Amino acid sequence: MPRFSVIVPVYKVQAYLHECLESVLTQSYPDLELIAVDDCSPDACGTIIDEFAARDPRVHPVHLTQNQGLGPARNAGMAEATGDYLIFLDSDDSLTPDSLQAIADRLKETGEPDVLVHDYARTYWTGETVRDQPAGRLTEEGPAPFRLADRPSLLQLLMVAWNKAYRREFVEQEGFAFPEGYYEDTPWTYPVLMTARSIATLDRVCVHYRQRRGGGILGTVSPRHFDIFEQYDRVFAYVDAHPELARWRPLLFRRMVDHLLVVFARRDRLPRRSRAAFLRRARTYYRRYHSPGVPVPARTRVHYTLVRLGLHRVYHALQLTAALVRRTAKVTGRLLKRLRAGALRLHYRLQRCLPVRASRAVFAAHGVRGHGCHPGALEEAFRAHAPHIRTAWIADAEQDTVPDGTRRLRPGTAAYWTALARSKYLVHNTGFDHRLVKRPGQVLLRTQQGTPLKHMGLDLLERPAAGGHMDADELLDDVDKWDYVLSGNRHSTLVWERVYPGRYTTLEYGGPRNDVFQQATSADVTRVREQLGIPEGAVVLLYAPTHRDYRRTQHVTLDLHRVARRLGPRYVVLARAHPHRHGGPLVAGAGRVIDVTGHPSVESLCLASDALVTDYSSIMFDYANLDRPIVIHADDWEAYGAARGTYFDLRSSPPGAVSRGEDELIDIFATGHWRGSRSAQLRAAFRERFCPYDDGRAAERVVRHVVLGETGKPSVVPLDKRHPVPSPAASLTHLPLATVPHPAGPVTVTERR
Repeated sequence: MPRFSVIVPVYKVQAYLHECLESVLTQSYPDLELIAVDDCSPDACGTIIDEFAARDPRVHPVHLTQNQGLGPARNAGMAEATGDYLIFLDSDDSLTPDSLQAIADRLKETGEPDVLVHDYARTYWTGETVRDQPAGRLTEEGPAPFRLADRPSLLQLLMVAWNKAYRREFVEQEGFAFPEGYYEDTPWTYPVLMTARSIATLDRVCVHYRQRRGGGILGTVSPRHFDIFEQYDRVFAYVDAHPELARWRPLLFRRMVDHLLVVFARRDRLPRRSRAAFLRRARTYYRRYHSPGVPVPARTRVHYTLVRLGLHRVYHALQLTAALVRRTAKVTGRLLKRLRAGALRLHYRLQRCLPVRASRAVFAAHGVRGHGCHPGALEEAFRAHAPHIRTAWIADAEQDTVPDGTRRLRPGTAAYWTALARSKYLVHNTGFDHRLVKRPGQVLLRTQQGTPLKHMGLDLLERPAAGGHMDADELLDDVDKWDYVLSGNRHSTLVWERVYPGRYTTLEYGGPRNDVFQQATSADVTRVREQLGIPEGAVVLLYAPTHRDYRRTQHVTLDLHRVARRLGPRYVVLARAHPHRHGGPLVAGAGRVIDVTGHPSVESLCLASDALVTDYSSIMFDYANLDRPIVIHADDWEAYGAARGTYFDLRSSPPGAVSRGEDELIDIFATGHWRGSRSAQLRAAFRERFCPYDDGRAAERVVRHVVLGETGKPSVVPLDKRHPVPSPAASLTHLPLATVPHPAGPVTVTERR
């Protein structure tokens, strides 16, 4: 008897079926049977199923002699199932890696509940992946298992069958089955949740729900959408047959009306001539299942009234009116935006006619939330060593952190353009608005964003995948505005002066944002770890990958949940996405893998961690100042180098151990190589090359030179005299190895000079 019976009904999905079936058969949890039901599909689906069955005995093909629909196909699969738990998967969707292992672990942890509800993410044909918005309802905090009465918010989730695992004996005892017709999940899901004596949740994306550009059943105009009425008849009939469930009628009524409104409002479902008939029938069902005294939410009161009265023409008129209002508002908004932009341009020109204020400085940084990066450290140094300078910080959002005593400027406001026109000191890590006109008497300091490994500036002209949208003339016009460029080491100096040719002065003084690594204390580290909810005694790995120019979507190739699980309960992974990544969190789920992409300070995350795992991100050069272990995960070095270009072979001069695959990365930590003597030697050589000036006083040196006019070569604390704050794991001489067996075959750890 297998642990899971994965039931996949199949009909006209030959383009997606391979991916679906592979996602099941390649799960790290192999104790399963895959029941693929060919619902008399007219394409090659039946043949594909048979091919999979021939190569894997876990695949059980079921061929129906005539097309019966999604519900009966699932029933046919259930009739063949022998597993402890049933899992339904639509044939154009897929399971995420290691999802069955996570489900199995959660089932065991919560005492074999009747139903386990997990999360999903919508995947679009554009490559974008978006997690379900109300995922917070799946929190694993609190007692488990529980009954629906303890967590009624679960009924607010999408009522589908494939985001759950069902105990087969429970399903058979209750006699649950799928009906025919569209919306077959409705009379299945509601009764299952209401009847289940034990329910648990898993806060992890286990299914990728494909959003097809066209061809989905529910996105097809058809009179069969009227099936929804019979499906809700079945739901309420079930409640009537079980008086103990009567308490759910008001909530079921509201869910029904909301569902009917969605079907009616969508233009891709009902035939145009049947819309009035649909709303009239909705009126009948409203009156049939409405309980006297049931409150109607205020925000939907108008819609409910229209359904109750069956006012099709009024509803249509309101839709047209709303569309007209939106269109008018959009046109008006564009006009007002143009008028405002013209007024701001005039304001900026007038401000440039006024004197430059020698006691003003403006700071901004790209890629951080609020105050941070090199400009953030310099702004603090301005206030500490040149207090006569009044500082301002450009912040995009109100929630961005800005220190007390520092003026906040919103981009695009009159105050913003006044500050750019009249402040003497302008500091940015990438560049101000291209409309900035640098005036005589103004000093522009470009800090850059870190030590360059990847090609930058004019070198990108030879890399169309990375620099295809770069305007070289605009870039050089910006370079001509620079007075100073910050550099952390000789390597950076040589690169900046070549790829950004100009008349500026290079200040090879170190990285101001790295000062905190020499100034922080153990108390600071403890405080940050407590804020992040890291348990005492945990070994914390910070995973911070860089942007891939050759990829359309910035998906994570590492399964961080598997890494954490393999290393054991003592390890915690902090996952931080690159600032250029868009669309959902870096990693789904919770537990010992924490997404910290939204954390305002990457320096604080570095302090909280015991080791860094990265690929080709410049964070490695900053992190080396902490003298803590660094592991390079270079699984796509050739592709990355071909697309972006690099200034040296990181594999030959790494700051620590190098892995080329997920199992090799796990092995580096499981065997202790990440903190071994060889890794320490590599890190020491790396620090000597790239961290010569990061002694905790880089920002002070910049202020003394640029603002106070001090000349001469400033003193620097040698590397052997620096004492960065140690990590909590530094005192642990023995750490637990991986808690599960290693994969078959030898695994090598590569650490080159």
